Amino acid sequence: MNIPFRKMHGLGNDFVVLDARAQPLAITPAGAAAIADRHFGIGCDQFIVMEPGRDGADVFMRIRNPDGSEAGACGNATRCIAALVADEAGKDLVVVRTIAGDLPVERLPGGLWRADMGVARLGWQDVPLAWDVDTLHLPLARGAVADPAACSMGNPHATFFVRDLDQVPVAEIGPGLEHDPIFPDRANIGFAQILSPEHMRLVIWERGAGITLACGSGACAAMVNAHRRGLTGRRATITMPGGDLQMEWREDGHVLMTGPVATAFTGTLDLSTFAG
Repeated sequence: MNIPFRKMHGLGNDFVVLDARAQPLAITPAGAAAIADRHFGIGCDQFIVMEPGRDGADVFMRIRNPDGSEAGACGNATRCIAALVADEAGKDLVVVRTIAGDLPVERLPGGLWRADMGVARLGWQDVPLAWDVDTLHLPLARGAVADPAACSMGNPHATFFVRDLDQVPVAEIGPGLEHDPIFPDRANIGFAQILSPEHMRLVIWERGAGITLACGSGACAAMVNAHRRGLTGRRATITMPGGDLQMEWREDGHVLMTGPVATAFTGTLDLSTFAG
């Protein structure tokens, strides 16, 4: 069964996108993982399937990590899918539905898209954590890296604030932190260096994906956690290896993320090859 796909990215955070709005596609978690494999498949940080939108949503976006596990949020993919749907419909505002909620996305000048990523959830049960603990200061450390803050952006995040990001062995400590017992559903682990109250650097170890060039929901979490710690205002530029996102944590709790989208290439794949 040959079906078209699109390879997209937001700041190098890349996605294989399939369209199942007209006809359902039988894709197992193992099949999604096979497609996401960079050596034997197409390769991506997240595997995205567009499904029909209903009851006020323009599209439903199903997200799978490269290991086949399902994710509740992906900020860069949200912008990419919104841009596709908006261009099709000739609209400047669309609503992308995920298993974590509805995300309005607006077209801005200069090829930018602003996504309302919803309300940051700060309770320990919301992240979730394994026990009742202050989400502003988790009892978690690896070597010199310690004392992260946590929140949920539809998926679990913990952000460590470090003096020098270049000295953090992210690839070495990321896996253990992702799987630490304090995170019953695992977690995305961010490492942030504050450059000024309006600017930070960020590297993310993504749950099920490892280090990525950018992570939209991770940038949202870093914005929220930095402001909660008194390290930034409510607006900041977040620089990741793939580029910059403009972030705002509004007084009403919603997190706004602004950034670009891009299509790298399109093609077709034989779905039977990736039956899983």
